[in-house]
Amino acid sequence: MTVTAILLAAGESTRMGAPKPLLDWGGQTLIEYQIAQLRQPPIDDVVVALGHRAEVIRPLAESAGARVVINEVYQRKGRAGSLRAAARAVPDNTRAVLVLSVDQPRPHAVIKRLVEIHQQAENLISVPSFEGKRGHPPVLDGWLLPDLRTVRERTQGIRALIERYEASVVEIPFDSDVVLLDINSLDEYEEARERYFEQVTR
Repeated sequence: MTVTAILLAAGESTRMGAPKPLLDWGGQTLIEYQIAQLRQPPIDDVVVALGHRAEVIRPLAESAGARVVINEVYQRKGRAGSLRAAARAVPDNTRAVLVLSVDQPRPHAVIKRLVEIHQQAENLISVPSFEGKRGHPPVLDGWLLPDLRTVRERTQGIRALIERYEASVVEIPFDSDVVLLDINSLDEYEEARERYFEQVTR
């Protein structure tokens, strides 16, 4: 019974103007940083979904210790297609699944606390929050793997899945807005990089 992290990194990063997984983040690429944060207890396994520039990003992801799946139809199937591809690579007996996008960098301390509370409470779905606002990543019980393997972009993907089980969603409060961080543009990236490392090194 393992805990698996799914890291979505297949998009074209059109608003950023450069592949997000390859952005500098603390002296390494963003994807290398995030895999390093995920590949520590209580996470046992990291599956990365790639698409755009996969030939460049794959060696970085694999050398960082992740398993890689390729979403060949990332342009047509989007984020949901990547999530389905990654979920199919997750063993059926997985105890919990954490889902994170590469443009939502999270330190290990956040991941560790989130997963541990999720497991101790035996929640169906846990989401981090800051001052009442939900953030990322969600952690889902392994029982929901079949749902993850069938999400569709046109039906709002994982968002719709969480809404379907809303009565069982538990918010886990954090005292830092790092759980809300989502990088979409170059300006957001520059601002987030500076603020992020100030917060996580306090």
